[in-house]
This record gives sequence, structure tokens and C-alpha cells, in this order.
Amino acid sequence: MAAIPAAPTHDPAWAGRVFWLSLAFVLLWPLAVATEFRPWVLVEPANLKVTGQFLASFLPPAHSAEFLAMVARESWRTVAIATAGLSLALVLAVPLTLLSARVLSVSALSGRMARGPFWARQVVRWGLIVLRSVPELVWALVFVRVVGLGPTAGVLAIALTYGGMLGKVYGEILDSGETQPTEALLRNGSSRLQAFFYGLLPQNAAELTSYTVYRWECAIRSSVVLGFVGAGGLGQQMDNSMKMFNGGEVLTMLAVFVALVALADRVSANLRRSLG
Repeated sequence: MAAIPAAPTHDPAWAGRVFWLSLAFVLLWPLAVATEFRPWVLVEPANLKVTGQFLASFLPPAHSAEFLAMVARESWRTVAIATAGLSLALVLAVPLTLLSARVLSVSALSGRMARGPFWARQVVRWGLIVLRSVPELVWALVFVRVVGLGPTAGVLAIALTYGGMLGKVYGEILDSGETQPTEALLRNGSSRLQAFFYGLLPQNAAELTSYTVYRWECAIRSSVVLGFVGAGGLGQQMDNSMKMFNGGEVLTMLAVFVALVALADRVSANLRRSLG
């Protein structure tokens, strides 16, 4: 009868955990020092008093009929900014995706893409990097100066940044999927558009649509933030109320914003589930 091995007296993974936790601490501590991260100041008596006074100024929430009508109107405008911005982003992203996707390159069928098409695709990809590297908040500041205050600046800001994001992810989805049907179409004389519509799109449509819907949800959040730099919508009204120290109006708009994001999240989740 074989002897039963003795149970270990200590956790064999303990040394590894201690090492990685120590390494994380060593790496994160300089970052905390550089950012002056001191969360304990939040619970100091003086700061707690200021926090209490600030929160107390939010009560009671504003609820007049005229104010609620304005909030409803600006909430609808916020959704419109996000939807229009994403629509323009699609107009920008789709052709850039077709130009940058390697799977649609005829010269790559031989194994190595020709120099001209290769560099053309690189230029398009660099353009997508530029678009998505500049935050929509920065684009909004630029367009507020160009076209003035209002929703137009928000729509254009979302269009540029999200156009870069969508173009990058769309290209990755197309290049990482099954490429044999598309290559077969290209080898048999189909144009790149035909290869896209009949080879790539049918097998990737659900994933592409799911990511687009998710980005629409993110655009609604972004459109509220853009309002703080004058790009219209609910964020701009919230910024005005904060400058006037009207905490009741701010609380009401915050509650509406939370409800709006929750509704967008639910609609987005349902659409992605139906597509999955």
C-alpha cells in the first residue's frame, strides 16, 4: 500500500504572491508620489465639514415645471449630439477601414503586399491614430472656437475621435476573422467592395454592429462631458448651474444624467444580446 504524502505545511504560491505584490508596490509608489495621491485628506475634519456643506447645498432638488421641461429638452439634445456624432464617425470610419484592412489587399494574396499599397495603408492607419489620439474634449475646444458655442462643436468632436476609434477596431475585426472566403473572391476577379460585402461583412456583421452600439452608448456619456466646454446639451446646462452655485438644479440634472446613461446602457445591452 503506497504511503499517503504529507499535506503541505504552507501555501506553495505564497512566495510568488509576496514577490508580485512587492513589485507592484515598488512600481506604484513613485506614481502615487508624482500625482500627490493622498486619499486620507478626505477624512480630515476640516475637509469633511466642507464636503458636508457642499452636499447640503444640493438639497432640495429643483423640480419646477419650467426647469424640468428644459432638462428634458437638453437631455434629448444630448442623445441627438451623440447619435449625429456617431453617424458622422461611421461616414469617416467605413471608407478608412476599407482602405486600411490588409485582408482586402489584392497584392497581399501572393504573400507579401506591394510597396505602394503597403505605404498607402500605413498612411491611413497613421491618420486613424491621429484622430483617436486627440480626445474629443480637445476637439470640442477647437470647434467651439471655430463654429461657436452649441451642439455642432460636440457633434464634430465626437465624429473625429470616434471615427478614429471605429476605423481602428473595424480593421482589426476584419483582419482577425476568417479570410478564406474573401481571398477566394479576390482571386476569382471580384472587386474589393464585392469581396467586402459578400465575404467579410456577413461573418463579421454581428461583431461590428455590437461594437458600434457600444460606442453609441459611450458617445452619450461623452456628449455630456463636452457640454462643460460649451458644446451644448445637458452638460452645458449643468456647468451653468454649477457656476451659479445652484446645487438643487445640479442634483436634478445629475439624476437625469444617471438615468439617461442607465437607459442607454440597457438599450445597448439588449441590442448586443439580440445580435449575439
